[in-house]
Amino acid sequence: MLLPITREKAELIEVVRITSPVRHIGSEDLTGDEVALWGAPRTDQILALIGDLPDGELHRCFFPGWGVRVHGADCLLFQLAFCFDCHGVRLWGPGIPDGQEGIRGFDADSTSARELLQLFRDAGSAGSG
Repeated sequence: MLLPITREKAELIEVVRITSPVRHIGSEDLTGDEVALWGAPRTDQILALIGDLPDGELHRCFFPGWGVRVHGADCLLFQLAFCFDCHGVRLWGPGIPDGQEGIRGFDADSTSARELLQLFRDAGSAGSG
């Protein structure tokens, strides 16, 4: 998956369990329950994993269950909302160049996608205890 060049400025990732998936088709902010904060070196590892997501066919639903807010030293860079059912990911935020925002398909059955989903679930389980 193509990530914006601003990923190089990433210092912190917030993992969000999305509680109202329908609103994420066009909302300006990613909302839900923050379940984890990942700093360096994990930030680089997670963004590399997301960057390795292979393209896939987008299905119809787009009801994302997980998202991330990617922050630089002093600002939000971009946000991603993932729907592992329809194989869709939405990319948006202030650090996204024109033409790169939007929903695109990824292979949710790929090894990298399964690993990413498991990391999200583990973070959600740790945050709920």
